[in-house]
Amino acid sequence: MKSKKILVVDDSAFMRKLISEFLSEHPDLEVIASARNGHDAVKKAIELKPDVITLDIEMPEMNGLEALKLIMDKQPCPVVMLSSITKEGTDTTLKAMEMGAVDFIAKPSRAISLDLHKIKDILIEKVLAAAKANISMKPVLAAKPTVIESFVQTNPGQRDRMTFPFQYKKMDKIVLIATSTGGPRALQHVITKLPAALLAPVVIVQHMPASFTKSLADRLDSLSDMRVKEAEDGEILQKGTAYIAPGGYHLKLRKVGSSIVVTLDQTDPEGGHRPAANVTFRSASAIQGVEKVTVIMTGMGTDGADGLIKLKETGVVKAIAESKETCVVYGMPKAAVATHLVDEIVPVDEIAVTIVKYVNDKR
Repeated sequence: MKSKKILVVDDSAFMRKLISEFLSEHPDLEVIASARNGHDAVKKAIELKPDVITLDIEMPEMNGLEALKLIMDKQPCPVVMLSSITKEGTDTTLKAMEMGAVDFIAKPSRAISLDLHKIKDILIEKVLAAAKANISMKPVLAAKPTVIESFVQTNPGQRDRMTFPFQYKKMDKIVLIATSTGGPRALQHVITKLPAALLAPVVIVQHMPASFTKSLADRLDSLSDMRVKEAEDGEILQKGTAYIAPGGYHLKLRKVGSSIVVTLDQTDPEGGHRPAANVTFRSASAIQGVEKVTVIMTGMGTDGADGLIKLKETGVVKAIAESKETCVVYGMPKAAVATHLVDEIVPVDEIAVTIVKYVNDKR
């Protein structure tokens, strides 16, 4: 007997049929119904109480975001969004993540296309993961969170993020963050609380396709005191700035003099991921004279655990893992904790203050 009931929502009859056929091939998934628009989706979600909903973003009458809000209010369940790879589509997808969607899938094209066969395995994998996801974590608040004060004082109310004198001093610490499923929402809980005067750069590996990472960086930048940007090949890391690895590229770090420089490449995916946190962590482990604060947050799989082992073998590292109760998927943090190398396990709302504590520690 198939255990997980799926509701498929898309305005295209062809897409509804194709997605339903893909999912039905898996022995643990049963498509119990489909819906052609947001109104139909909300009605069937309440009536049928599915275990997972796949929800198209762009639909007539009521779009995916409007439907998602009503579903999360009336009959909360894990939702996987289907998004077009456009600027508008990526921005809307991130809003859906903030509102409680578990994950998303980027359609190869918006037009009806057999290209969807290319993401069949990803679709099944993400729906299976969503069926096990924790959707109890509170949505990101619309109001700007309170930023944690650093011991470096700046002019009150001034958001000059480019001219802090400490940016160009010798770098002695770096923050490395790894996350996957549920990561965009978790990152918003963390990055928006970090001060612009943080005495370290922050390097983020979020498993996402190309173009989505740029939208994520722009979104976090607009909400944060800290500067947030998509990392570029060859740039020098600056304190008080967060860098997100671009989708489709591994991000590696190397030391040049007293600076740390970003290298991007398209070598083979690792563990099915590019970017992969293990790749970034291993490259950071070769950098001597720089302490690392490592954070592994919500995500499916084990990425980051092997890299953490390498980091601990080669330098001074403080490791933080997100606790199970706030993870959307307790995979990556669980694997990190299993190494017995994690220093603190904390809920997502306490990660930022823990980062600041370790960065400010001058022992």
